[in-house]
Amino acid sequence: MKKYINEKFPHFLHGGDYNPEQWINTKEIWDEDMRLMNLANCNEMTVGIFSWATIEPEEGVFDFSFLDEIIDKVYAAGGRVILATPSGARPRWLAEKYPEVLRVTEMGEKKKYGGRHNHCYTSPVYREKVRIINTKLAERYGKHPAVIAWHLSNEYGGVCYCPLCEAAFKKFVAKRYHNDINELNTQWWSTFWSHNYRSFDDVEFPSPLGEKSIHGLTLDFKRFTSYQTTDFMKSEIAAIKAVCPDLPVTTNMMGFYDTINYWEMGEELDIASWDSYPQWHSPNHETQIISTALCHDFYRSLKGRSYLLMESAPGLVNWHEYNKLKRPGVDRVNGLMAIAHGSDSVQYFQWRKSRGSSEKFHGAVVDHEGTENTRVFNEVKKTGATLKAIDEICGTGVVSRVAIVYDWENRWALQDAQGFQRREKKYTDTLRTYYKKLWSRGISVDITNLHRDLSKYDLVIAPMQYMVDEESISNIEAYVRNGGIFYTTYMLGMVNENDLCYLGGFPAKNLKDVFGIWNEEIDTLYPGETVKIVGADGKEYSAVDNCELIHARGAKVLAEYASEFYAGRPALTVNEYGKGKAYYQAFRDDGSVWADILDTLVSTLGLEEAIPTPLPNMVTAHIREDGENRYLFVENYSGTEISGLSLGKEWKDMESGEISNKVDLKDFDIKIFKNLL
Repeated sequence: MKKYINEKFPHFLHGGDYNPEQWINTKEIWDEDMRLMNLANCNEMTVGIFSWATIEPEEGVFDFSFLDEIIDKVYAAGGRVILATPSGARPRWLAEKYPEVLRVTEMGEKKKYGGRHNHCYTSPVYREKVRIINTKLAERYGKHPAVIAWHLSNEYGGVCYCPLCEAAFKKFVAKRYHNDINELNTQWWSTFWSHNYRSFDDVEFPSPLGEKSIHGLTLDFKRFTSYQTTDFMKSEIAAIKAVCPDLPVTTNMMGFYDTINYWEMGEELDIASWDSYPQWHSPNHETQIISTALCHDFYRSLKGRSYLLMESAPGLVNWHEYNKLKRPGVDRVNGLMAIAHGSDSVQYFQWRKSRGSSEKFHGAVVDHEGTENTRVFNEVKKTGATLKAIDEICGTGVVSRVAIVYDWENRWALQDAQGFQRREKKYTDTLRTYYKKLWSRGISVDITNLHRDLSKYDLVIAPMQYMVDEESISNIEAYVRNGGIFYTTYMLGMVNENDLCYLGGFPAKNLKDVFGIWNEEIDTLYPGETVKIVGADGKEYSAVDNCELIHARGAKVLAEYASEFYAGRPALTVNEYGKGKAYYQAFRDDGSVWADILDTLVSTLGLEEAIPTPLPNMVTAHIREDGENRYLFVENYSGTEISGLSLGKEWKDMESGEISNKVDLKDFDIKIFKNLL
C-alpha cells in the first residue's frame, strides 16, 4: 500500500527553499520564477523560513501580503507549498525589546543580535512570540489548497547557558531523579573528588569554569539540551495543530547531528526530513557516499515510512573547506540516491541565489545570470524529468530484515569516557564499516535503537554498544531468545544509562549469558599497531585500535588472537541462546571479519540482495515496493563505467521502456526498473 506525504498531492516533490522576500522590490522576478519552476520540472516551493522580519516588521504589526501573493502564484503555476514557521531567525525588534531571548555562551557571555539560531528555547517570551506568529500563519494559510505540509523552523540546534535554561535544567534533573538528591549523588557518583550535591539548587551546568569531571552531569546536560529543543518544537507544533490538525508537520534535521537525539524529536513529527550535503568527488569519496546512504536509511527508519530530502545543493555549496562543483549527471544521482532509499522528494537549497550576504555563492537552481541557460539549471531539469517518469514509485516503501543500532546517548557517553582512545572512539566510523558491507551487497537496512521493537528483524547489528539500560538488556535478551541473530562488538554493556560501570563483569548482567562470554580487559593499540587474528578455518585478519581480552563461557570460538601476550584467547565467538544466536567480535578491524560472517548469514537467513549477483566495488542496488509492484534502483559510484551487469532476471527500464536482464551504467549513474508482472 502506498502512503503519500499528503494524499491530496500524490507525487514526488521537486523544488526547494524559496526566499521571494529578497526580491520584494523587483516583483517581475517572481513571475519569472514561476515560468522557470515549470521549465525545471519543479512542482514545490518551501517558503517563509526566514520571513519573520518581513511578516512582522514591528511587534504586533503583521503584513502577509507577500506570502499571499507568492502562495497564490505557486498554486496558479501548478505547484504546491511547504510553509515554514519563521522561528529560525528572529527580527531585530524582538531581540532589542526582549533581550532574554538571546543566548548565553558557556562562559556566561550574553550574545548580541545577529546570525541565526541565536535564541533561547527556554525563554517564555520567545515561545509566546513564536506561538502568536505560528497561529496567525496557520489561520491564514492552513486551508489554502497550495499548502501541503508545515516546515517547522530551520535546522533546530545550538546550546544556551542562560539563567532561564539553568533553572529549567535543575527541574529536569530533579524530575529525572525523582526529587531525591541521594539518588542523583549515587547515579552521578559524586563522592568522587568529594563533589556531593546537597540539594538540586547546587546543580549547575557543566562548565570549564566549574564542574566538567562528573560524567552523569555532562550526559544529563546533553539530554536536557535535546529535550528542551524538542519541547520548543512541540510548542510550535501545538500552535499549528490547534488550527489545522490534518496538515503534516516536519522539520529539516541534519544527518547524525550531535546535539539533538533525533529518535526523541522524530516521535513528535508526522514526516522525517533532512538536509544532505555530501562532499562529492572528494578524496574520501567512498566515506561520503556510505555516510549519506546511512543517513538516508536512518530518516526512512525514523518514522518507518517515506521521508523528504528537504535540502541538497544544486551545483555546489559554499561552506565546505573546498567547494567543488558536482560533475555532469551528479545532481540526478544525488537526488535519485535519496529516492532509492525511500525519499519522496528531491529539494534544494536554494531556488534562486541570494544576491548578497553569506550564501551568495551557494549553489542554486537559478543563478545570478537569471535564466534557464545554465548547466546547473538543466541538470535540475533532467532530475525533474526522471522524477516524472518514475512518479508511480512515490509513496512506496522499503522492506528491511536487517537493522543497525544507532544510539545518541551511547555516542555521548563514549565521547566523554576517559579511556580507550581518549579523544576519538570512532563510533560512527565503526557503524559505517558494518553498514557498508550490507550496502555493498544491496541488502536493505533499517536503523534502529534498543528501545524499539527488534522482533521484525532477522539480524540486528549493534557495534560498540557501551551504554545499556535495563530495557536495552531485556530487549537484546528477548530478541535472541526468540530466534533473532544479534551481532555486537567490543565495549558492549559497560555502563548504565547514567554512565555508571556495571559490577560483576562486562557485559552487563545476563548479557554474559546471552553472548556466552565475559570481558576481562581491553587493550588500546597505538596508530599503526595491529594484532593478528586467526579464524578456525585458518584465515588471518588484522585487529586495530581495540582488542578485548574475553573468556568464553559456553560460546563457540570462531577466531583467536595469534599475536601479543593474549595469543590463543578468543577474539570472535558465537553463542546459541534460546532459539537464536549471539555473535561477539572482541576487536576492531576493517570489516573483513564481518563480511565473512555476513556471507554465512545471507545463506542461512535467506537475506534478499536486490540483485542476486556480486556487485562491483561502490556499486549497489535498492528496492522499493508497495505490495503489488517492485522497483529496482541500480547505482554506480565506482568512478568507472559498468557494462553488462546482470540483474538476475528481466526488468523494465522506467525511462527507456526497454526490457533486459542486464544493465550498463555510466560513472555516477542510477537506473530505475520495474518488475515484469
